Amino acid sequence: MKVYHDIPPFYDADSRILILGSMPSVVSRKEGFYYAHKQNRFWTVLEQVFDEKISSKEEFLHKHHIALWDVIKCCDIVNSSDLSIKNVVVNDISWLLSKTKIEKIFVTGNKAYELYEKMVYPDVNILAYKLSSTSSANARCSLKSLVDEYMVLKK
Repeated sequence: MKVYHDIPPFYDADSRILILGSMPSVVSRKEGFYYAHKQNRFWTVLEQVFDEKISSKEEFLHKHHIALWDVIKCCDIVNSSDLSIKNVVVNDISWLLSKTKIEKIFVTGNKAYELYEKMVYPDVNILAYKLSSTSSANARCSLKSLVDEYMVLKK
């Protein structure tokens, strides 16, 4: 099924870190914000990395100069499975970079990283750091290992 990414990028002019996923989950698309599925560990990981409780996701992201978006603008996808993604059109990441002070790009998950390297990097020429997916589908990664890996966001 062809799905269009309809959640705008979250950023402000002072964003210095960009975290890119592949495509929002069905739940995130319904909620209209990133990493909205209750079983996704993204927000829990960030709480532990920055050692603070997140009461407002938007305020937290602004405070830490973090922008969120996804590599994919539209694709064929079954439910929320990255493994099913086909016929990809990528977002114009260079547009977002021109509006911010982004210094580092982190890409979550294998599919997003693969697509970034193949379809985005040639246009923006900024190396991305690959992070493990926080999705519950990535059960092989413990919460502790995710927190340890995501500590790179603080450097």
